[in-house]
Amino acid sequence: MKIRDIEFLDRAQWAVLWRGYLEFYKVPDMAPEITERTWARFFDEAEPMHAMVAVEDGVLLGMVQFLFHRNTWFLDDVCYLQDLFTAEASRGKGVARALIEAVYAKAQARGARRVYWMTHESNATAQLLYDKVADKSGFIQYRKNF
Repeated sequence: MKIRDIEFLDRAQWAVLWRGYLEFYKVPDMAPEITERTWARFFDEAEPMHAMVAVEDGVLLGMVQFLFHRNTWFLDDVCYLQDLFTAEASRGKGVARALIEAVYAKAQARGARRVYWMTHESNATAQLLYDKVADKSGFIQYRKNF
């Protein structure tokens, strides 16, 4: 397995992983223009959004999408790991851990002070891994959608 930056030719396989991710989080009707804009951002140097994939024998096993942003607590940027998904057939094989560690490496190379992410409280399987590779912050998310 190899972890690498996403490439334009990955589009079809990435779309399968993206749909799986949205289905996992019960997002039935993502507007196509959001998916298109998300994909385009990965290849726009002006955007702080990035993506990497886990690949084996030309098959994408998983994806991670992340972005860098300013933070009021540090002079340097922080990294938000926004989306992480492993194809069902590849789960339990170290794909998610490898993707997280690849984000850590990218963040350290950029001088980011922190990598953080959220998961749903019902995602107990993922939390078993997250508890091994990161610290729980103790914060609870609040939001208001418009």
